[in-house]
Amino acid sequence: MHASPSVNSKTYAPCAPTRVAFLGLGVMGSPMAGHLARAGHQVTVYNRTEAKSLAWLEEFAVTPSPLGAHTHAATPREAAAHADIVFCCVGNDADLRSVVTGPDGAFAGMRAGTVLVDHTTASADIARELHIAALNAGLYFIDAPVSGGQAGAQNGALTVMCGGDSPAFNRIQPVAMAFSKAVTLLGASGSGQLAKMVNQIAIAGLVQGLSEAVAFGQRAGLDMNQVLEVIGKGAAQSWQMDNRGTTMVADKFDFGFAVNWMRKDLGLVLDEAKRNGARLPVTALVDQFYADVQQAGGGRWDTSSLIKRLR
Repeated sequence: MHASPSVNSKTYAPCAPTRVAFLGLGVMGSPMAGHLARAGHQVTVYNRTEAKSLAWLEEFAVTPSPLGAHTHAATPREAAAHADIVFCCVGNDADLRSVVTGPDGAFAGMRAGTVLVDHTTASADIARELHIAALNAGLYFIDAPVSGGQAGAQNGALTVMCGGDSPAFNRIQPVAMAFSKAVTLLGASGSGQLAKMVNQIAIAGLVQGLSEAVAFGQRAGLDMNQVLEVIGKGAAQSWQMDNRGTTMVADKFDFGFAVNWMRKDLGLVLDEAKRNGARLPVTALVDQFYADVQQAGGGRWDTSSLIKRLR
């Protein structure tokens, strides 16, 4: 589905116009690329389904860059050929390899010294693998998964967690601020993906706790909208409560971050935990609860649909 900001109220910090490529125009990538265009950067887009590239160009042709018109390319290699920074946001490790490596991949087209910034939520292993491959080719790679969901992408308010080398990060950070509220280097290659895993672990536990709280309150006969308003002013407050509490009460889940995506992310978390020895009993349990939601036909429901199991 093509998604982009319906209203653009973001104020862009001054940044020299840059030639960039954006690979992947899904519900996250399309608005992210749109913010780059609105910030004055010249954008070349690539998407596996060309119709999405053409739709994106039609929408953003009205915001040309001082460096020239926005364009689309038939392959990642062509998209990357004239870019100073290549951004990427696709589905998983396999999708990432398909657009970055090989004869038609971005690495094959990038000029020496160019940086590829990957916003895919992927494994730390592939981040390290592509970092080494980039260095061997005279390029740079930054793993940069995001938090904030579709709304954050549309509003240009994502939180970006980065791993990689400082000089490359310093080059991409001001450009990436076009679609972000924070872009932070957290360590060596793979650190961004590991930080995103920390983020997902925290969210999984919070959503399960909120689900149990709302379900308990409803069973007890409380007006849960009123209760959430009250306890949301105290120590129980969280982003999940503020943004998902009332929709959970109303049994509405046809929006937001899909259960299928969360299970993919938690699979990455649990695989990494096997390697590093971390104990994640609650995360493993919540992952199985999400499997129950999938089996009930809720794979595309928002992650707050965990409460469905309790009703």
